[in-house]
This record gives sequence, structure tokens and C-alpha cells, in this order.
Amino acid sequence: MFLPTTQSEAVQRGWDTLDVILVSGDSYIDSPMVGVAVIGRVLEAAGYRVGIIAQPDIQSGKDIQRLGEPRLFWGVSGGSVDSMIANYTPTNRKRRRDDYTPGGENNRRPDRAVIAYANLIRRYFKNTSPIVLGGIEASLRRVAHYDYWTDKVRRSILLDAKAELLVYGMAENTIRQLATALANGADYRDIRGLCYIASEAKAQYLELPSHEDCAADKNAFTEMFMTFYHNQDAITARGLQQAHGNRYLVHTPPNAPLTQKELDEVYHLPFKRAQHPFYEAKGTVKALETIRFSIPTHRGCYGECNFCAIAMHEGRTVTWRSQESILKEARTLTKLPGFKGYILDLSGPSANMYAVECDKKLETGACEHRNCLTPTICPALKIDHQSQIDLMRAIREIPGVKKVFLASGIRYDMLMADEQHTDAYLEELVNHHVSGQLKVAPEHSEAAVLRRMNKSDPGVLMAFKRKFDQANQRAGKRQFLTYYFIAAHPGCSEAEMRQLSRFVSKTLRIHPQQVQIFTPTPSTISSLMYYTEKDPFNGEKIFVEKNLARKDRQKQIITG
Repeated sequence: MFLPTTQSEAVQRGWDTLDVILVSGDSYIDSPMVGVAVIGRVLEAAGYRVGIIAQPDIQSGKDIQRLGEPRLFWGVSGGSVDSMIANYTPTNRKRRRDDYTPGGENNRRPDRAVIAYANLIRRYFKNTSPIVLGGIEASLRRVAHYDYWTDKVRRSILLDAKAELLVYGMAENTIRQLATALANGADYRDIRGLCYIASEAKAQYLELPSHEDCAADKNAFTEMFMTFYHNQDAITARGLQQAHGNRYLVHTPPNAPLTQKELDEVYHLPFKRAQHPFYEAKGTVKALETIRFSIPTHRGCYGECNFCAIAMHEGRTVTWRSQESILKEARTLTKLPGFKGYILDLSGPSANMYAVECDKKLETGACEHRNCLTPTICPALKIDHQSQIDLMRAIREIPGVKKVFLASGIRYDMLMADEQHTDAYLEELVNHHVSGQLKVAPEHSEAAVLRRMNKSDPGVLMAFKRKFDQANQRAGKRQFLTYYFIAAHPGCSEAEMRQLSRFVSKTLRIHPQQVQIFTPTPSTISSLMYYTEKDPFNGEKIFVEKNLARKDRQKQIITG
């Protein structure tokens, strides 16, 4: 059964009231790849009565009042994508399409959806149960943050939404612990992975520069952000607090990543892997075309690309599911209506991070001033692709599975560092897991720009391309690499884009189409550079293109 989204469905379960009502900017897609669905199923498995209201109309109470009032709390999420990124292109044009809205028209997700939904609840339910914010929009805006769309430092979204609590990151354990505390009337203020507002500072917590100081002084904002950034590891992080006027945002340390057993249990929950019929009647959702027959294998990313928010949301520690759990899910997919033999993706943020992690990091925490993969791969990270090779071989032997793709792409620098398994991995990949094209993300060719992005040297890309082409020749296949590039990243001018254009045309011999203009996503180092126009690691002033027309021109230099 789906989680109820109407009163009649709750009654069918014998529920007269709900413990938790989740509100989301996405349609209700009951999938292990959709955060609100995961949180709903986790709470359900813990014994709580949970309902979901998806994409409520913010102009009336007809949707938000549909399930009544929850006993414990409201859980509010903007959806799988920050609502401002979902609604606007990097050059501030309104997006017409939304992959998580029935019918695909972008007409259901409000700007700043987390704030809009919290206000909607307050409008129709006075003195209601606590409002708990979660999801990526809340997670990345939990402290004072630079907001590209208003070009200013905004205060924590917890204050702007006038909510009681915020859970950040991958919050299964946090939300379970919070639900237990609220159900028992217990103190929740020491639960990890939580933010709340207090009238006084908390002893032993690091105090960040205040919101007011950050808004007035870019150096203070840089100090605040870097302290915040370096306190996100579950083992080493300290609790944080930040003054907003005469109140404090209190930020408890991150909760521990799920263990493999816990991760397996989450993905074995009874997801329907479909859009709820109430919303399906309004139209299909494009997102299901890929996620319905895809399998997440791991979480977290130690790649730490400066423009990417994954490390700040999922964490720098990679945790992975057991092979048995993944194979069990694959067998489940083969029994679903519409399955034609193709598993469309088998991966996490980067497919070949599966089962690869630093033992030292797992014991003592992530290094504060060293990255795992750049500028060179840390020798403490013992890269071994054998576990994923075994997994790929096992999954394609399941009856009913014709082919398994790694659609999310791989980290080619990691593969090239694993000399023992490079050729075997490529043979498996090229022969069985590529659908004509394999995605890779060099992002740029110029050393100065790559350094600002925290990406690897293009020499590694060319070595990988030679290996990939040779493997295709041996297999008798014509398969290609699809390259992702970024225009107008901090430190990139039109001169660097012309250099990139020469690189792709003369060296790669392609005419790239996968070029995006940099979007300053909240709580990333690249966004910090965009706002301050300085490198936060050495204070060096850098060029930042902020004119929308010239950003577009940078893209056109390479796309034509």
C-alpha cells in the first residue's frame, strides 16, 4: 500500500489521526530514490502513522487540510531539488518543465517551497504540532547562506520558515530519534543532525560569526562558511551555533552514516516504485522513467567537487549496500509491470565509489585539510574495483535482466589509479554496461579553473579515453564518451572558455552539447567564491562572471 494521501485512505488503514504528515514539493513518488518517500517508509516501519501531501496548492487550504492535523509533527520538504534551482535556469529564466510534477509542466512547486509550505500550515492550523524542515533545500540553507536569486546572505531557513526544527543530511536516524522523543515528551536538543532556535548560547558549541556580521562582511562570511564546512564529519565535527539577532541557531553535530545493515533495511522497505494514483490521475512524472528501474548502491561522496552539494548533504563518507541487498532489489525490479529487462542505473553519486573507502577516515574521521581525490589521489584511499566488478557480473546473470547500465557515470581518475583492475573493469563496463555512451565529467580543461572546481588534470581524462577506446576496439563496439562541462565557474573568463573550446575540438574531437552554466547552489565552496570573488583557501582575488548575457556567451563559445 502507498502511504495515505487522502482521509479515506487513512480510514482504510483504521487510522482516525496521523502521527506525522509529510509535505513535499514533488509529486508523491513512492521510490527509494525519493527522500520524502524514504522518510515516510522509515517512520512507518518504526510504527508511526504517516501521511503525505504532495505539491499542495498554496492559495487555499483544500490540500493542506486534507489529512487533518498530525499528532507529533509536520515534516516539510521542498522536494528532491532545491525549489529555486527547480524553477529557474542559471541565467534566471523560468523553467517550463519539472520532472517531479504530474504532466511535466512547472506549475506546482512554489519558489522557496519550504518557506511557502510552512507558512501554509501556519495559516490553516493555529498552534499546531511542530513543523520540522528537511530535504536538500532545508539542509543546504540551514545556516546563514549566500542566495544567488536575491544576491545576498540570507539567514537560516529555519527562521525564515518560522519552523521549530530542521533535520539535515540523510536523516533516517535523526527523524526516528526525533519522533521517539516527541512521542515520549522527551528532550530532543542533543539529537545529532538537528537544528533548532534557542534564546541562549549552548555551552561547548563553536560559535560562528553572526548572520548580521556575515551579511555585512564577506571576510566574516568566509570564516563562517569554512568553519561550517569543516564541521560536517560525524566523527570529528563539533556542535555549532550562530546568532541571528538576539536568538541562536543551534546546529548539533551530524548523525553517523547508516551502517550497511541499516542501509540494506531502508532499501528493503515496501516501496511501490510508482506515483500514487491520486497524483497519477493528474499526469505521469518524467522522473519515473529513470528512477523506477534504477538501483542506488551507495551514498556519500569524497570527490568534493567545489560546485557540488552532495558532500554537504550526503556527507564525505561513502557507505554501501551489501551485494545480497542489491541483487534482491534487482530481482524485485524484474517482477514490476513494465520492466523490459533493463536496469537503467546502478550507482550512487559516482558509480565506482561502491565499496571503496579510507579505513583511517572510518576510524578517526575525514581529514580537515586534505581531499581524497585531488590534486592527487590520497594513498590512504585503497582503491579496489573488484567488489563492483563482482556486483556487475552477478546482477546481469539474474533471470529477466538483459542489461544493466551505469547511467550516472564514473570517476575515471579513480579507475586509472587502480592499476590492478583498470582493464578488467573496462572490459566489464564496455561489454555489458554502456548504452552507446558513457558519461564522464571533466568540467573543464584549464588548470586554473580546474583548481577552483577541485577537479583532476585533463591528462588523466586522456589516458582514460585511450583505455576506453582500446576496450571498445577489442569488443568490436562503437561506443563513445559523453563529456560534461561547466561555463562561467568562478575563475573562468571567456579566454578560458576559448581554450576549452580548442581542447574539445582539437583534442577530444567533439562538438559538446552537455554544457551548463554554473549555478551558485547554497552551501558550496564555489558559491562562496562566486559571492566573495576570492579563493577561500589563500585569499587570492579571482575573476567571477556575474553578467547574465556574458555567462550565456561563455556557454556559446563552446556550444556554438
